[in-house]
Amino acid sequence: MMLSTEEKRVAFHKLHDSGCFVLPNPWDIGSAKALQGLGFKALASTSAGFAWSIGKADNHVMLDNLCGHLSALCAAVDLPINADFENGFADEPEGVAAHVSRAVKTGIAGLSIEDATGDKAKPLYDVNLAIERIRAARKAIDTDRSNVLLVGRCEAFLWGMPDLKLTIGRLQAYAEAGADCLYAPGLKLKADIAATVKAVHPKPLNLLIGWPGLNVTEAADLGVRRISVGGALARVAWAGFLRAATDIADSGTFDGLGSGYPAGELNRMFSA
Repeated sequence: MMLSTEEKRVAFHKLHDSGCFVLPNPWDIGSAKALQGLGFKALASTSAGFAWSIGKADNHVMLDNLCGHLSALCAAVDLPINADFENGFADEPEGVAAHVSRAVKTGIAGLSIEDATGDKAKPLYDVNLAIERIRAARKAIDTDRSNVLLVGRCEAFLWGMPDLKLTIGRLQAYAEAGADCLYAPGLKLKADIAATVKAVHPKPLNLLIGWPGLNVTEAADLGVRRISVGGALARVAWAGFLRAATDIADSGTFDGLGSGYPAGELNRMFSA
């Protein structure tokens, strides 16, 4: 019997109380079910992975498409889903609030709001506006009484602004504005991670690991509460697909097909 949406949300909050857990990022129903089968306790959507799966670039998916995707993921697995909700699909707080209200109805257990504008000339929203956007998301969640966990994201490191003081200041402000969890994708140095964990305590910190480096134990020792991988699993899948397809297209060889996962195993996994 599947857990109810409310039960998933309660379980998701409890995961943030102590320890360190990984919520990997599926891009479709099949990858979500596979990750559930491997024993993970929660999952997070990936804006990039989903966009690539429907033939679009990251940050070019429409709100309608994303909400349909989130609803499908939530219905397919018995795990809490944290939504990569990009910038809330709006600049102004009112728009963020309206879209968050819509997103919580998909069944998600968590939702993140970024402070990136998408404009290379001005990568981040002015800090006061960014704070108001988090406040608007918080109010929308509370008004709906959904118990969805709100994640405040500072995107400075991803947009060529590796300023730890700026990042920590924004994360602290987002925590004060109502974020339950903080996230600064792009942090890699142990000292930076540890400093950020300390600065946002007692709120939990999400760490992005999309490359070889820290393992779960090392991240936990730094005080990280949760780890996600963004679009990394999708990139790994695309790498295998494109290598094999390129061999066929360029040289007419099918050697790459020999490394495929056994069809019988896939059928058994999805028939469970």
